[in-house]
Amino acid sequence: MNFRSQKREEVSIDLTPLIDVVFLLLIFFMVSTTFTKETHLEIDLPESSTEATTSENIELLEIVVSSNGSYSLNGKSLINNQLDTLKQALKKESKGDTKLPMVITADASVAHEYVVRAMDAAGQLGFTKLSITTKQAK
Repeated sequence: MNFRSQKREEVSIDLTPLIDVVFLLLIFFMVSTTFTKETHLEIDLPESSTEATTSENIELLEIVVSSNGSYSLNGKSLINNQLDTLKQALKKESKGDTKLPMVITADASVAHEYVVRAMDAAGQLGFTKLSITTKQAK
């Protein structure tokens, strides 16, 4: 018996469509990804102590936030509680010196929004020495 050997065809897988799909997925994820840059104001929170420290010769800016959300800067009431008004008053009172220490005093019942607005105004103008006053427990 004479058996003839049959020609075998080589089995191969074409990888071109697979590579195309991978590249399309890569491009899709690169285009659809969004990058956000968030900025944060870093604040060193003071600890409450038993003795209050007072410096009488140091010039500072004091923002007082009342229970209804109105601001006063160094004893002078502002006409409204908008961010731009507060920034203009801070610029005028500090005469452009952003190294002055700033103290924020807020009423216990004031909304958190008004305190954050005062901190935001200070951060946008470049003030770095910021402290928040607390009332000592009786």
